[in-house]
Amino acid sequence: MSNIRNFCIIAHIDHGKSTLADRLLERTGTISSREMQEQILDNMDLERERGITIKSHAIRMVYAGKGGEYIFNLIDTPGHVDFAYEVSRALKACEGALLIVDASQGVEAQTISNLYQAIEQGLEIIPVLNKIDLPGAEPEEAAQQIIDLLGCEREEILAVSGKTGEGVDELLEAIVERIPAPAQEVGKPLRALIFDSVFNTYRGSVAYVRVMEGEVKKGDEILFMASGKRYMAEEIGFLKLKQEPASVLRAGDVGYVIGSVKSLQDVRVGDTITHVKGGAAEPIPGYQESKPMVFSGIFPTNSEDFEDLRSALEKLQLNDASLSYQPETSKALGFGFRAGFLGLLHMEIVQERLDREFNIDIITTVPNVQYEVVVTERGQQVRKRVDNPSEMPDVGKVDEVWEPYIKASIITPAEYIGPIMALCQDRRGVYVNQVFMQGNRVEITYELPMAEVVFDFYDKLKSGTRGYASLDYELLEYRRGDLVRLDILLNGDPVDALSSISHRDKAYDQGRKICAKLKNLIPRQQFEVAIQAAIGARVISRDTIRALRKDVTAKCYGGDITRKRKLIEKQKEGKKRMKQVGTVEIPQEAFLAVLSMDDEK
Repeated sequence: MSNIRNFCIIAHIDHGKSTLADRLLERTGTISSREMQEQILDNMDLERERGITIKSHAIRMVYAGKGGEYIFNLIDTPGHVDFAYEVSRALKACEGALLIVDASQGVEAQTISNLYQAIEQGLEIIPVLNKIDLPGAEPEEAAQQIIDLLGCEREEILAVSGKTGEGVDELLEAIVERIPAPAQEVGKPLRALIFDSVFNTYRGSVAYVRVMEGEVKKGDEILFMASGKRYMAEEIGFLKLKQEPASVLRAGDVGYVIGSVKSLQDVRVGDTITHVKGGAAEPIPGYQESKPMVFSGIFPTNSEDFEDLRSALEKLQLNDASLSYQPETSKALGFGFRAGFLGLLHMEIVQERLDREFNIDIITTVPNVQYEVVVTERGQQVRKRVDNPSEMPDVGKVDEVWEPYIKASIITPAEYIGPIMALCQDRRGVYVNQVFMQGNRVEITYELPMAEVVFDFYDKLKSGTRGYASLDYELLEYRRGDLVRLDILLNGDPVDALSSISHRDKAYDQGRKICAKLKNLIPRQQFEVAIQAAIGARVISRDTIRALRKDVTAKCYGGDITRKRKLIEKQKEGKKRMKQVGTVEIPQEAFLAVLSMDDEK
């Protein structure tokens, strides 16, 4: 056991974690040059296309070092703020972390956030400067930023290049020397933490575990402590590029357990596995559930696909524990689910995975956050949580609305302070402070309403700073705000899927823009369609889609004008009747249009 090292790689997005992991796999001979491809641990097509890590990936390596043979269990983690939950689970399974910093970009917002998480878990940190081979690299400046952040010595910082492999041998030796071996806990009852899980069509749910105490053998009867379900450990083993069966997993090992778990709800990430006989009394402490930040409705385009969508979400939730969902019904879209995500990128990735992996066409509603609404019922004030605009009570019944605020840390080169402050002020931000860092960089802190960040804040931040700014945020508290429900009506009928909750000062402008957008996107009908934006019973904006007109007088050659007038009057009567029973088809683009409203000024 003294030769086992469990560690993960943490960094800001695009600082070269997966590329460095490739070099570690190569140097330890885990994969042959024939199997080698770039970012080998990013095994999802979506990860390769976007160049980002979405899932944390665990792999076992054997390293022949100066002091003998060592077993490395590496977990490569995502870097985007939306996948911080993946990082927190990976940290729980490790004793050490490699903190990677891009030598050309320096310390960024998510670097600091991930580092604090690792320090809270009591992990040994090895600071690493990556991409030192780049022409624009400034290793000394980046090293100084790490020293300011960690308070370490300059000699402790390792310089490597994930691309060329320079400095990787020194890094492997540093892992052996600096990261402690797991504690000797073999004699205790079994306690294994489930840090991830995947679904296999033939074998059920596969749990990825880190054995904290005791040992588990093939054929043992095991208990999932949160759900209380019992299963037989039919196969256990180690996570190499492919699953490699073994007869026993001991304390300190990272591996997988297959027990023919057919019910997807039985394997919960963060749960503890123990033995049915002589098992542990208490589960592993300190594990937190994820808190969704952004909510959106997911509906199948074809209502017959509802059950397929349900099973797809179940399988996806097993693979992505931060996704939460519950059934909901919409008048406009039928049966579907209200899903909670950690952020906008997370929402986008889930939609893409539903489309690719499960081949389901879906319509998603406008993303929004969870509000707290105070209403008076039977003479008493009651506080309700609302994450769907259609559930928001009418304006007259609402006493107060409280909305979530976040503390946003933005790190940027000093020349972009102006555009960032203008953007934050425009989004109802409250300025907190700014700190000048090493090398002409500034950390600006703002308190912002979460609802203002949900739409396109990140895109605007990147475009306003030429991609140099980085963002990290954490939930602060709920604050009282002057918020109203903005309804969109088509021919007098509210479309619940297009409703949104907006600040009163911005509602008029927002309503006007939505009406103008929908006028261009909804196809013309045989009858006139009125598009209105309303707050309560008060209409604040209106646009009209003109009716398509069939030329009913084309068959009249000459003759009296009354013949033509008679035909036109008959057509008018028919259109009136059609308007009473006619429904308007709303294309998917109309729901997406509400997201990009700021494009049109």
